[in-house]
Parts: sequence; C-alpha cells; structure tokens
Amino acid sequence: MRSIEEIIESFELMDDWEDRYRVLIDLGKILPELPDTLHRDEFLVKGCTSKVWMIPDVKSGKFTFQADSDAHIVRGLVAVLYVIFNNIPVTDILSVDVEEIFSKLGLDQNLSPNRRNGFFSMVEKIKAFGLPE
Repeated sequence: MRSIEEIIESFELMDDWEDRYRVLIDLGKILPELPDTLHRDEFLVKGCTSKVWMIPDVKSGKFTFQADSDAHIVRGLVAVLYVIFNNIPVTDILSVDVEEIFSKLGLDQNLSPNRRNGFFSMVEKIKAFGLPE
C-alpha cells in the first residue's frame, strides 16, 4: 500500500491529467473488496452523485473503514481517503488537513464540482468519527 506522500509525489511528476486519472483508477484497485451484501442503501454516502458505500468503524481506538463506489474515478478518490485515514488513531482524524492534500494532488482544479462535493461528503462522514462524544 502506498503512502499519501508517495501518491502526491507521483501526481507531481505527471503533467497530463489523463495520466493522473489513470493513477486514480489504479488506486481504486487497492481497496479491499466490499462484499455485495454491504452494498446497501444504509451505507450510501449522501452528497455523492455516484454511488459510494462506506462502512466506518473504530477498533482499539483506531479508525477503519470499508468502502466501494460504482464509478472508477470515485473509487480512486475513496482509495485516497483510505490511504489517508484507514487505521489512524481516532484522535488524529480532525488534525488531518484533507484540503491541503486535495490541493497538492491538484484535485481542487481538475475534478468536477459534483465529484468534489462527493469527496468532501465522504470526508465529513469520516471526520464525524473524530468528534468528541
């Protein structure tokens, strides 16, 4: 599994957005398979144009999640979030500057508004787990 720093570095080396989209699509392939039984409406992320299923969990103080999307590029965006957030301490969730990472990847300039909104809907779902109870 690549680190977010490695992903940012590889994106910085590419001039063409078609190449970056291909990398995003390839990143989507690293997500663990989500069983069909979890492709249920209750796990759909609201605010996403594509279907995104996300099942967050906390185990031993660490945040984990399973997720999938019916769109290849969106699945790649889910994978970026997976690399950033999966298995980090719950107490660290709110300190992650996703907007900065989003900008370093150039996604702020090259994603459609709908995909951008969907991405940040997923981030909000994750960040809700970092809020004090």
